[in-house]
Amino acid sequence: MTSHLVLLALLWLGYFALHSLLASLGVKQRIAARWPQAMPAYRLGYNVFALVLLVPPVWLMLTWNGPLLWAWTGTWTWLAQGLALLAAALFAWSLSGYDSGEFSGLRQWRARRGTIADDETLHITTLHRFVRHPWYFCALLLIWTRDMDAARLISALLATGYFVVGSRLEERKLLVFHGEAYRRYLARVPGLVPWPGRMLKEPEARELEALAREQHPSRVEV
Repeated sequence: MTSHLVLLALLWLGYFALHSLLASLGVKQRIAARWPQAMPAYRLGYNVFALVLLVPPVWLMLTWNGPLLWAWTGTWTWLAQGLALLAAALFAWSLSGYDSGEFSGLRQWRARRGTIADDETLHITTLHRFVRHPWYFCALLLIWTRDMDAARLISALLATGYFVVGSRLEERKLLVFHGEAYRRYLARVPGLVPWPGRMLKEPEARELEALAREQHPSRVEV
C-alpha cells in the first residue's frame, strides 16, 4: 500500500517537472536551434504529450483503496458541491476568452509557424481582471472540495505546490513576451486566489492590452 502512494507521488513530481521543463523558453530555443522543422508541431505535440502522461498518476489515484481521511457531510456537502459547480462554470465561461487554435497548437501547425513566441498578445479577460491564473483557481476549488483519501490528498498537495511554482515560472516567460504591461498586471492582480480590492477595472485592462500590443515581439530569437 505504501509503495502505491510513493509511486503516485513520484509520477506526479515527474509529470509536473516535465510539464514545466518542456514549456520553458530554454528547451524551446534548443529545439528550434537543432530541429527548426519541428517547431510548428511543438505546441500541439506538447498538449497531446501532457494529456497522455496524465493518465498514469490519475489512474493510480483513482485505484487507491485506502480509507477516507475526511468526507464532506451535511451542509458542508452542499457548500463543497456548490463550489465545485462554480469552478466548472467559471472554467467553461473562461474558454470563450482563449484562442483555442493558438492554445491547442493547431493554428501553428496549419500555418507551419515555427516561432517560439505565441502569436497572441496579452488578453485580459473578465476573470483575468480578478486573478492572474483563473484555471488554476478553478482547479484548486475542484481539488479541495472532494472527499479525501491518502492518494487524493497527496495528489492535491502536490498539484497545489505545482500551481504555486508553475505559475511563477509561467509568469517569467510572460514577462519576456509582454514586458512592462505584464509587470504592471502582476502588481495589481493576485495570482491564484481572488482578493477583495485587488482587481483591474475594465478601462485599466484595455490600457494594459494596448501597451502590450506596442511591444509584443513577433518571435523570440534563438
